Amino acid sequence: MCKVFAGQDPEGYRLINRSVRIGGHSTSIQLEATFWTLLDEIAQGQGMTAPKFLSTLYDEALEINGNIPNFASMLRTTCALYLRDRQPLDSDPSELTNKAA
Repeated sequence: MCKVFAGQDPEGYRLINRSVRIGGHSTSIQLEATFWTLLDEIAQGQGMTAPKFLSTLYDEALEINGNIPNFASMLRTTCALYLRDRQPLDSDPSELTNKAA
């Protein structure tokens, strides 16, 4: 099973910095390439550009929670929630191993 994860292309976990405008301020966010790909996909599904999606997400989370202690971590968990919600609840985890092998 670990070969599926350990053998992944290193390009997927290469760190990428993107400059975005959040709350009227330019900031730089560093995430792994795979997370940026997923965030682009999520944004597109919402009918937004990635920068607009990030800004909207930040504003809404700030409104709901009052603060965001680690926005980059929030973005990673956003991707995890997105992927989890795409998986059927009754899917067999071994199917992932078999498909990737």
